[in-house]
Amino acid sequence: MNVKIKDLPINERPRERLVDKGVENLSNEELLAIILKTGTKDTSAKGLASLILSQVENIGDLQNKNYKQLLKIKGIGPSKAAVILACIELGKRINNKVNNIQNLKADNPLVLFEYYSSLLGRKKQEHFYAIYLDNQKRIIEDKLLFIGTINYSLVHPREIFKEAYLLGASAIICIHNHPGGNPLPSKQDIDITNSLIDAGKILGIKVVDHIIICKDKYYSFLENNDICF
Repeated sequence: MNVKIKDLPINERPRERLVDKGVENLSNEELLAIILKTGTKDTSAKGLASLILSQVENIGDLQNKNYKQLLKIKGIGPSKAAVILACIELGKRINNKVNNIQNLKADNPLVLFEYYSSLLGRKKQEHFYAIYLDNQKRIIEDKLLFIGTINYSLVHPREIFKEAYLLGASAIICIHNHPGGNPLPSKQDIDITNSLIDAGKILGIKVVDHIIICKDKYYSFLENNDICF
């Protein structure tokens, strides 16, 4: 039988436990129940929270759920899905040491890692970004260009440099993630980087770095002297 939160003893209700015990002592289920506020006619907020958590291997994987995927969970409508996604995004921004890369001077791979690790560190697929720089190496804009296993047929110089011309960029930094947890470049990563460098020399737009990131570490072609000018 599903027990509604209002039927629980006061000292077992999530909000009351937050006040009494402190937010850090609540379970993931209790925190999510507070965010949801209400359940459905058949399921309490805690029951609904438990159902959502059963859809992921761990709490960190919840950030990989998109709006449409959340709506497929019984009891989750547009409002609850929006609230969950908003809370996840807010948490990312709070924990991100770099909140905005617009106009940031991109001369430190570590800073870029700190920004993109929160975006890509837990992704299950590879995501390839191109970061476009002005002649002072300040970021004009970044573009997510490819999702999926990165290979030459996908990461084609034409698409990357087309955006550079549209933005009036002088240089490019490439960045993508390795979901497996090893940031060392594969042969394909090296081949793609070299082809982009060669294309950039012809087009007059430098590829200044290619950064591969995982959850807690990264590899920079520039830092490892794999890119020379």
